[in-house]
Amino acid sequence: MKQIVITKSGGPGVLKIKEKSDAAPKREEVKIRVKASGINFADILARKGLYPDAPKPPCVIGYEVSGIVEAVGEEVEESMIGKSVLSLTRFGGYSDVVTVPANQVVEKPESLSFEQAAALPVNYLTAYQLLVVMGSLQKGESVLIHNVGGGVGLAALDIAKQIGAVTYGTASSAKHVFLMKRGLAHVIDYRTQDWSEVLKQLTNGRGVELIIDPLGGRNWRKSYKALRSTGRLGMFGLSTVSRPGSGGKLRIIKVVLQTPWFHPFSLMNSNKGVFGVNVGHLWHEGPKVRKWMEVIMNGVQEGWVRPHVDKSFSFNDVADAHAYIENRKNIGKVVLVP
Repeated sequence: MKQIVITKSGGPGVLKIKEKSDAAPKREEVKIRVKASGINFADILARKGLYPDAPKPPCVIGYEVSGIVEAVGEEVEESMIGKSVLSLTRFGGYSDVVTVPANQVVEKPESLSFEQAAALPVNYLTAYQLLVVMGSLQKGESVLIHNVGGGVGLAALDIAKQIGAVTYGTASSAKHVFLMKRGLAHVIDYRTQDWSEVLKQLTNGRGVELIIDPLGGRNWRKSYKALRSTGRLGMFGLSTVSRPGSGGKLRIIKVVLQTPWFHPFSLMNSNKGVFGVNVGHLWHEGPKVRKWMEVIMNGVQEGWVRPHVDKSFSFNDVADAHAYIENRKNIGKVVLVP
């Protein structure tokens, strides 16, 4: 099989294609011939040596794939062979063949392409945990989605619209027309405007009930201040440290030093809440996550879950794919196609 390997920490050029013998599925596993692999910000950080969960180089990353089941382990029904599926992967997704536990696999809806299916697991599970499970977003409440033009952002927009919430989002001006057509009620250009001041004007000084923020550092403090009473701040990722160029480790130290502390007394007196989300730390909660995935798959059938793939890159062009995301060119998901 072919795999994309992080040979060492660094820029996109450290990603190399290497050959390896196919692995046979274990007793409770399935072997998938991969048709598409999703790329996430965690992959960018892992390549730069800034993601503590990632294996040490040389390693193969990747959290999600779609493809066709080629073989199954002894304890898996043979009827799965030949089925089109999507799956979470605990790294290793940048391969044209993967073996994964059968309980992580979901049958692909016919309405989705393999590329769209690979855009589902990480983005929509993260957004669902942020908005529904922990954010408790209700009909008629308001939500600010930072980086609303990204993969998690668009997934969150789909879910917020289904709930019936009022939606606000930050994005560069080049993405505004697309986002408004997608159904975003209020879009703010974070590059040319102070988003907190614009949000204050749009909400008549009240703020919003929920903010989901992948930026990190001082922006979390700013987001917390933009919550109204009973508001919740959902923090995930550190996208500010994934900008192209050198200085990544110094940048992450700076972001960590700028990160606010939330004292219980101030939270009580402000009637506000804060929480964090990292789907990559929920492998021990398989049954719970699977229930969330069932809701998302029902959303595909009902038409309100609409994974948007901005661009597909071949394995040979993986360096270009990473650079494309780092330069914030994508609207929605970027995937790799073996």
